[in-house]
Amino acid sequence: MRTASALTTLLLTLSTSLLSAAPAASAPASVNWPEFRGTDAQGHSAATNLPLTWSPTSHIAWISPVAGIGWSSPVVIGDRIFLTSALPVGGVEDPKADRSLHAMSLDATNGKPVWDVELFTATAPRAHRKNSHASPTPIFEDGKLYVHFGHLGTACLDALTGKTLWSTQEFAYSPVHGNGSSPVLFEDLLIFNADAETEPKVIALDKTTGKMRWTFARQSEAKKKFSFCTPLLVDVNGQKQLITPGSGVVNALDPKTGTEIWHFNYGQGYSVVPRPIYAHGMIYLSSGYDKPILYAIKVDEASKGDVTDTHLGWIIDKAAPHNPSMTVIGDELYFVADNGILTCADAKTGAIHYSERCTGPISASLLAADGKLYLQDEKGLGVVVKPGKKFEILAQNDLAERSLASYAIIGSDLLIRTEGNLYRIKK
Repeated sequence: MRTASALTTLLLTLSTSLLSAAPAASAPASVNWPEFRGTDAQGHSAATNLPLTWSPTSHIAWISPVAGIGWSSPVVIGDRIFLTSALPVGGVEDPKADRSLHAMSLDATNGKPVWDVELFTATAPRAHRKNSHASPTPIFEDGKLYVHFGHLGTACLDALTGKTLWSTQEFAYSPVHGNGSSPVLFEDLLIFNADAETEPKVIALDKTTGKMRWTFARQSEAKKKFSFCTPLLVDVNGQKQLITPGSGVVNALDPKTGTEIWHFNYGQGYSVVPRPIYAHGMIYLSSGYDKPILYAIKVDEASKGDVTDTHLGWIIDKAAPHNPSMTVIGDELYFVADNGILTCADAKTGAIHYSERCTGPISASLLAADGKLYLQDEKGLGVVVKPGKKFEILAQNDLAERSLASYAIIGSDLLIRTEGNLYRIKK
């Protein structure tokens, strides 16, 4: 047990670290990893000297056990790591047990816990086998950690101490297969998709109070309304747009008001998971189940109303992802199907350079960093690929532990969350 003076010293040290590391728009991606898919929210990092090879017994800085079940990805600010997890009520692991929903902070230097707080309890229906009660990734800003458990609740914490500043379960909805969409921040708003079984919507809360600010009712012809996609904020010729895919449609909203700017329809696609990306003046997204189609949608000042017939750049209907998010490196678009087929295509035209077996079944999103492309499959195999028009595997690294969460970066190290642990991988 720490003494009062020791605890005070720890809190002062953490406070200084968090304040000095608070992310800004100009902060390099190698400093912090403040949300799902990093500083640019599209899986890029400016970090260098990252590890190429690792195993359960080599290139490990530390391994920290993580209790419960959760597939949220790590968030990194300075020397602190933040996660969420769903622990069994009563302490005995049982897939059918009620869940205690937690947020936690770890010391990045050694992986040891700093704080761990319970926010909600859940008696919700069992999640899909590739989902959990703690799948959305938290987001950090200005000393505050915003945690979201979908239909089960949302909260804002003091990142220094774990103290709850506000929490709400006011915006519950009827999910299918659990929750999945991570939140985003815009000015004074916390925004997330709530694509329920019926009446799917996008919700914006006041990030200071947790009170409703606006909602957007999603309309599409898709018969199955549920989806799990995380929105993406983009800048289109000086105009901020919230790109928010759902079943059958992607909507671009004014993030301040929730007013629609444009929409693009893609039929009966549902259970949409991959976060969209933006490059070369186009939005790239995958249309979801049952057969995903990759769409490149042109975005410009003329994008208003229904742009389905006017702004399609191109499509790819083979080996598109159901779950992993894509990335663009230069003029090449990279995406991996859930069966492990990695495709490299010309981002401007959709011309395919290669489509090759790369991993086993995979759900985690792609990471582009240090002149490499990183993939992490569901059995714990990390594959490093050389970017370019020719397929070349640089390394294969097997942790031999189930893994669905996406990578995070801290300094020149990788963070990999598995079913039971968090690994810090060093060069």
